Amino acid sequence: MKRKNVISLILMILLCLIVLLAVVFAIVYFTRFQTIGSIERLTDYEDGYDLYKIDIKYEYDLDRMMSRELRTDDDTADVILSEALPYLPIHMESPDYSCSAFGITDVNGDVLMGRNYDFDIDTSALLVYCSPKNGYKSVGMAALDHVGVHEVKSLVDKVCALPGPFICLDGMNEKGVSVSILMLDSDPVRQNEGRPDLFTTLAVRLILDRAATTQEAVDLLRGCDMYSVAQGDYHFFVTDLSGDGRVLEYDCESESRELIDTPVRTATNFYQIYIDKVLPDQYNGIYGHGRERYDRIEELLSANEGQYTREIAWSALEAAQQLPKPDEQTSNTQWSVVYNNHKRTAEITLRRKWGEITAYSLTDNAVTWKP
Repeated sequence: MKRKNVISLILMILLCLIVLLAVVFAIVYFTRFQTIGSIERLTDYEDGYDLYKIDIKYEYDLDRMMSRELRTDDDTADVILSEALPYLPIHMESPDYSCSAFGITDVNGDVLMGRNYDFDIDTSALLVYCSPKNGYKSVGMAALDHVGVHEVKSLVDKVCALPGPFICLDGMNEKGVSVSILMLDSDPVRQNEGRPDLFTTLAVRLILDRAATTQEAVDLLRGCDMYSVAQGDYHFFVTDLSGDGRVLEYDCESESRELIDTPVRTATNFYQIYIDKVLPDQYNGIYGHGRERYDRIEELLSANEGQYTREIAWSALEAAQQLPKPDEQTSNTQWSVVYNNHKRTAEITLRRKWGEITAYSLTDNAVTWKP
């Protein structure tokens, strides 16, 4: 009898533990399942590379994420996955990417940020809407190949989209601040000054959630130690409602990789602070590449000074587009977007389909036009 009682007690304890774990899992994942339920496909192209939209319903903690020590790319993936997908084994990629971005004020006084995202591997894109309790509402663009997804069909595909807030490569918030990541060719930044740790795409999330001006974005990054992901280096192009456009760069000639903010209109894949050391149509060592795209954008913008419109912005993006090149990883424009910081809108096209634009309103969190 005693042995049976012990076995019964053990079974009862195991059952209680299983029930408890199930309850905890359900509590943690309830808002994540709501997030999964929000996913919608916005385009339907024959090649299967489409634009999807997701509304983030779950709460995340940026301060907790920045409290984690970063020493490897695996550490950055762990930080993302432990926040977005606790208890689940999901793999993430950390690719290189090339880009172009610019900021202008149109004839109506609206500040526009145009941005091309270039990468040789074709990808579907994810439009990510966030409304954190302790932050600003925002919209951002993420590449689904970073989480190993091509078409979002199965439940597994949808679960893989949950890290969306932490893999955005550009975006705009309700305060009219927009930001883009652009790749560089210098050694990765590895700051270790005892400040909170921040990796490349988490910097975008930090700016979108907490910056109301370009200066606030600068101050936020200066308060953190930067860890550049994927063995690459990057800079950030930021604009705000006042038209304050700056590129934020970790000086490649500085031993401490000091953060330098430089007022600019256009940025591609070279250091603005060393523009005199960069020639077009070639790689220029640690100083970067993409001067030819910069020159094309600047030539078009200079020719239309004082007459900027959304059409001019789109023409500039088309002028800087990159076609696929099998031997060049940072080629192949995957998406182009024009953010209107004043109207809080985004216009997006995928893979150089210039006449097929999806329009989105951050104020209403609604797609207002689909191709």
